[in-house]
Amino acid sequence: MAIQEEGFQRTAEGRPWLPAALAAGSGFVVVALLIVLWFGLQQKEIAGTKVVSVPFTNAPDFSLGLFDGSTFKLSEALSSGQPVVVNFWASWCGPCADEAAVLQDAAKRNAGRITFIGVNVQDQDADALAFMKKYGITYLNGSGNGGPISIQYGMRGVPETYFIAPDGRLVRKWNTLTAADMDQFLAELQRASAARPG
Repeated sequence: MAIQEEGFQRTAEGRPWLPAALAAGSGFVVVALLIVLWFGLQQKEIAGTKVVSVPFTNAPDFSLGLFDGSTFKLSEALSSGQPVVVNFWASWCGPCADEAAVLQDAAKRNAGRITFIGVNVQDQDADALAFMKKYGITYLNGSGNGGPISIQYGMRGVPETYFIAPDGRLVRKWNTLTAADMDQFLAELQRASAARPG
């Protein structure tokens, strides 16, 4: 046993830097693992949220020229006591095509309870109408004044969807909806609408 201890002492004496190097190496590995873990969590959070902050809590009013020649006014729709779902989209947008059926299905299931409105931006009307026909979109849609409305809402890209309670409060903003997202956010919207202040 004494021989082994003596051998260890000789090794340590011959390499006085070894304990410090092992400690530094271990510390480096721990720090590197923490950085990798933090980076991974950040990427997961960014990929998982798809929600973008907005500079307002109450949705700005707007008037949109619809494809059928009529005009949609947000304040008038909200005054009926129904919440409103506003979707910014374009025919050339791949994610817009991915969520088209989700929006149409939700609009159909909630007809008479929730107003859905599509704001077509940075697009040609003929292309937008062909897109709507292809995906069977029947809820209100238009492009008249779409550019200024998208600026008013701080739109960063399509698609973007805003869930607005009847009192004008913005309940949620989301990019590229799945069916599960839609169900969750409509439930949130209905709860917010039932708990209207005042």
